[in-house]
Amino acid sequence: MSASFSLGSRGRFWLVTLAAALGMATTAALGHWQWQRAAEKEALAADLAARSLQAPLAGQGLSEALSPAAPDDAGRYLYRSVRLQGRWLPEYTVYLDNRQMHAHAGFFVVTPLQLAQDRSVVLVQRGWAPRNFRQRAALPPVDTPSGEVEVNGHLATEVTPIFALGSDQEGQGFLRIRQNLTLDAFRAETGLVLASLVVVQDGPPSEGLLRQWPPPNTGVQKNYGYVFQWFALCGLISGLYVWFQFVRPRRRRA
Repeated sequence: MSASFSLGSRGRFWLVTLAAALGMATTAALGHWQWQRAAEKEALAADLAARSLQAPLAGQGLSEALSPAAPDDAGRYLYRSVRLQGRWLPEYTVYLDNRQMHAHAGFFVVTPLQLAQDRSVVLVQRGWAPRNFRQRAALPPVDTPSGEVEVNGHLATEVTPIFALGSDQEGQGFLRIRQNLTLDAFRAETGLVLASLVVVQDGPPSEGLLRQWPPPNTGVQKNYGYVFQWFALCGLISGLYVWFQFVRPRRRRA
């Protein structure tokens, strides 16, 4: 009877040991993977910051970045500076609702720009304007110059989106105030031959718009949160294993 009980205790000890080892190995591996992902995103953020300091794209590089057909290596153009000449198409201006700047709610104003050099069209996120909360349908006073203008900005994959519970109503004509705007949908709606990338306009406030954009968010803080979570869980499994397999039995025997 004693031998049988001893064998059962020994088997239980090794079963718990195996389970603890698997748990620690898994959580440690997941923590290490998240650590690598964080390092990759930090490298990406550094690369984007370096791109913003490069000379503005020009010539063939600019034409390729703003072509209607997305280039295979579109990622290398992101956050590159551009300097464009063209004229605004104000009849297609859109006001994206529920956007914030300096903790105030308002609109992101988006207007297509028809380029002077090849007559192609690029969508420009021009800036932020406050909202009139007494008259929610009122549009902010934004100046859109006529004639040829120069726009300085950087390239992005899309107009800054937000999470929206519903979709904008369709079948009501051209909507000035919207929640979100995608290139494909806007291209189909307007018939404009839009570039595959958009431009986020930079510079000091002008035309009734602010342009103090936040730096690109790569989500690295979320990865570091996961790193802490997995390594903490690994440490917890290790601590529980030592307590229940060694410390607690010794204290009982003592």
